[in-house]
Amino acid sequence: MGYATTNPYTNEVLKTFPYATDAEVDAALDKAYVSFLTWRRTSFDERTQVLLRAAELARARKGTLAGLNTLETGKIFFESLWEVESIAQIFEYYARNGERLLAPERLPVDDPMAGDAMLVYEPLGIVYEIEPWNVPFFQIVRPLAAQLMAGNTVILKHASNVPQCSAAMEQLMKDAGLPEGVFTNLYATHAQSDRIIADPRVCGVTLTGSEAAGAKVAAQAGLHVKKSVLELGGSDAMLVL
Repeated sequence: MGYATTNPYTNEVLKTFPYATDAEVDAALDKAYVSFLTWRRTSFDERTQVLLRAAELARARKGTLAGLNTLETGKIFFESLWEVESIAQIFEYYARNGERLLAPERLPVDDPMAGDAMLVYEPLGIVYEIEPWNVPFFQIVRPLAAQLMAGNTVILKHASNVPQCSAAMEQLMKDAGLPEGVFTNLYATHAQSDRIIADPRVCGVTLTGSEAAGAKVAAQAGLHVKKSVLELGGSDAMLVL
């Protein structure tokens, strides 16, 4: 069936989206890399303006975005509104602090004859983002805002039950002025994820999900010597009083 919006209260399937074809995956990778070659050269000021505009649009569309969130996750509308505000704040944080966080750093050198040592941050390529359904907008934007400010491009594989949330975020970023291909929502399969991680133009992968999913992604990233950032859930007991 692919990706689908299913009402959590009634289990009614409201809308379906087919899996991406292999040709669509290849096209997304091609476009993301070509876009990276340009995006990496943009100024911090240009990136800042896109992120600030994204924050502005998120707040302007908070009712629509929160409605999609509630429709696909089943959370109460108030919590969905809070989540939209949280992503606006994340965009603003990286817009205001990104250039400072990425500024070159002079490192101490014991031997003055050895010259200077500098730590320099450079964009690397495409980042593959795999996210869960529980806070769909927050999960997208948390790594996305930082990677865009750093000059990387991003391909997103979101959870299969929040396809409209991921599509809405892709549209919001386009409307904020982000060039085509810098952020791509892709309805990929698990098998296609392996292909994406293996692609030499992909510099790293980030995943929030289960330990089982994290173990598989970490193994694939390690096999191809790619950076990975994993946030993995467990099964610890919780006592609610």
